[in-house]
Amino acid sequence: MQDYWEFFFDYWKNETAIQIVRVFWYFFILEIPRFLLFDFVVVNSHVINAKNRKYKRRKAQEKFWAESPLVSIIVPGKNEGQHLNKLVSSLREQTYDNYELIIVDDGSDDETPIIGRNLEEIGKIDKFIRNDVRGGKASAANLALRYCKGKFIVHLDADTSFDRDSIENILIPFYVDSEIGAVGGNVKVRNADASLCATLQAIEYLSTISMGRIVSTELGVYRIISGAFGAFRADAMKRIAGWDIGPGLDGDISVKFRKMGYKIHFEPEAIALTNAPEKFRILSKQRLRWSKSIIRFRIRKHNDVYLPNKNFDIMNLLSFVENVGFNVVLDFLWWFYILDILFNNLPLLAVVIPLKIVLYIISDIIQFTLIMIISERRQTEWKLYFYLPAMVFYNSYYLRWIRTVAYIKEFFFKSSYLDPWNPQKTSLKAKANKI
Repeated sequence: MQDYWEFFFDYWKNETAIQIVRVFWYFFILEIPRFLLFDFVVVNSHVINAKNRKYKRRKAQEKFWAESPLVSIIVPGKNEGQHLNKLVSSLREQTYDNYELIIVDDGSDDETPIIGRNLEEIGKIDKFIRNDVRGGKASAANLALRYCKGKFIVHLDADTSFDRDSIENILIPFYVDSEIGAVGGNVKVRNADASLCATLQAIEYLSTISMGRIVSTELGVYRIISGAFGAFRADAMKRIAGWDIGPGLDGDISVKFRKMGYKIHFEPEAIALTNAPEKFRILSKQRLRWSKSIIRFRIRKHNDVYLPNKNFDIMNLLSFVENVGFNVVLDFLWWFYILDILFNNLPLLAVVIPLKIVLYIISDIIQFTLIMIISERRQTEWKLYFYLPAMVFYNSYYLRWIRTVAYIKEFFFKSSYLDPWNPQKTSLKAKANKI
């Protein structure tokens, strides 16, 4: 052990800065700008511009309340009966109540039909619709869309709950900027204490959603309105005839809005809480599905974004490049980096591995501290600091392996069309129509 530490410290004493960067180039050149530099700049801008942002928001809030538009809240899903009463109660506590609530049961085999019809009969929801034969989430959402009367449509997952002002907060951005066509809510993990799996996702959501989407919105490349909590202009939604068959339908609809010329916006003050998978086996299936959608929608279906045609938009291109670059390209570059170490720096492996772990832990601590600066729940979220060392293995190895497998399966086998998340008949139709 003593010999190891002598070797470790001799390495740092004798190596030049160029040699160190040569060994750790992936971290210093690619990951530092991605995870820390942009976050640091945007958080500073977010804090500095808080007064001006608050003024614009107050003016927009006045316009919003003066108009008090009807809002259509739609909740498509299968076997969500156990969540419906809690969802309805959460919505009835909202500061904004001029909404109609439409629930679509997509072929459930639990007690959803009984619960849904009862809620409709006693007037707690406006409309309950049932598909006797399952058509998939997009089909259920589009069925709800046919009955919507509101100026805005809010799409929710049934297992989501909300802060009291969340519906109001997700609608105000439409009155800040008339060019905004869709707004994403700030989704956080409600069951963070349920298991280590859920705890790590709570940290991940804070990093990729609460922080990451503030950054991407500020840079103009925000790319996904979460299906768990998102708001849309109804007129625009009906122009594009709603959602296409998923998985990945939330990212797909966001692209369609951008291609129509609308801005999409992330609203950090519109808080929604959702249950994350509590077991890694279930999480792995979810993330395989999510990762495949990047290839299916951003490389195949919407590849016209990369072409200089009459509808070309530089911000749409940058949004795609950021998404595909940081997720797909850097993922495969990481494997190249590992091979580089194994073939060219194998004697240094005993130094590289522990130091990589230390560097990533330090990076995660800095990023999480930035998140805590802007978080409204820092009093309860601070305890997640203790789990940050585990994020190195969660992000760098577990999730990276899942993404790599998903990308390869979708690149070469188009396996998203075989995913049981959608009924086979709808997936076959989507494949035939290349959507």
